[in-house]
Amino acid sequence: MDQKALLIYASMTGNTRDMADSVVEGLLEHFVAVEVKEVTDASAADLDVYDNLLFGVYTWGDGDLPDEFLDFYDDLQAKDLSGKRAAVFGCGDTAYRYFAVAGDILQECLENRGALVLQRTVKVDGCPGRQELEACKRLGAEFAAFIKQGAGA
Repeated sequence: MDQKALLIYASMTGNTRDMADSVVEGLLEHFVAVEVKEVTDASAADLDVYDNLLFGVYTWGDGDLPDEFLDFYDDLQAKDLSGKRAAVFGCGDTAYRYFAVAGDILQECLENRGALVLQRTVKVDGCPGRQELEACKRLGAEFAAFIKQGAGA
């Protein structure tokens, strides 16, 4: 596996972690090695090591990043991510006014910092079922193709 990616996620109930596991399956099936870190174990310096970045995040409250993502997000805003490829996925709750917008917040930040962001994402309402996890696996496969496209493969 010559392609590598870093997947950073936050999960309170395990839903985003389950989504991340499915994204990883899709990456591995397409020969992309991936390191997975919970956001509390990650730092912005980790982003210097990888050209391919994935972020899984749940939306907290009425459209906010979860608390455990805030310090990382602040550091992310100071990074130059030019030339890096990224993707975002996450979950939320349609009972709230803003559904799964934490991923949108991250995506905008990544684009503003110069990253090329895969325009497809997966947003899940609550607990991901079989169909949603399959969509996450497809996201991993699509991100693998996105990486290879950038590598000229």
